[in-house]
Amino acid sequence: VLWALAPGVVAFALLIIWSVKSSATRIAVGVSALVLLLGFLTLDAKVWGVVLMGASVVIFFFLPWLDRSPVKSIRYKGPITKTAIALFVIAFFVLGYLGTEAVTGGRTLAAQVGTAVYFLFFFLMPWYSKMDTTRPEPQRVTWK
Repeated sequence: VLWALAPGVVAFALLIIWSVKSSATRIAVGVSALVLLLGFLTLDAKVWGVVLMGASVVIFFFLPWLDRSPVKSIRYKGPITKTAIALFVIAFFVLGYLGTEAVTGGRTLAAQVGTAVYFLFFFLMPWYSKMDTTRPEPQRVTWK
């Protein structure tokens, strides 16, 4: 059983349910969360490792829809986004290093924390990019 992922799935589902207005979306998110939780109980952890490995690559495709910031250049984004990017880069390199090392209890825990930071960067992006303060873009870079 993937006890470490279950609270994250529940918390993320509640966050989405709390922030959307459509009842159909709320029901779909609730059902999806229940299916994931049942999958945690029935499928082997190796299967979920393969699923997360694939998701770690595919999730980059969704970046244009996840970023809700009015500005797209990092130069004009606020401190929350810059901090999130810094944490993402650190997690990326730590996970890359840990992937080359032998498995120990401490390294496994560090890899789990790094994986959580990696995915939280993407999953929380619609919220932190929307609430972050931004600097106005100069006229020379706007298409308006």
